[in-house]
Amino acid sequence: MIHKGQVIKVQRADFVAGYMLRLTFNDGLAQEVDFYPFLSRSSNPLIRAYLGKAKFMQFEVNDGDLEWNDYDLCFPVADLHENNVD
Repeated sequence: MIHKGQVIKVQRADFVAGYMLRLTFNDGLAQEVDFYPFLSRSSNPLIRAYLGKAKFMQFEVNDGDLEWNDYDLCFPVADLHENNVD
């Protein structure tokens, strides 16, 4: 449970299938987030590179953030918590 003033953080990220990760947050919420729509709609070749499965699978949780390749790709935690990565 999050207390007033506490920051929401990603505690854990697990691969589910495709481009979907199950994210667990420090407030107890756990949900599956599909990154495929965002990745496939991007016109930026640096972002589209994460459609490569090996590159996508290099995600990690770092200090409460979900990130890839030392913050080459990351999303605001609030958006992940709301399952809004589009």
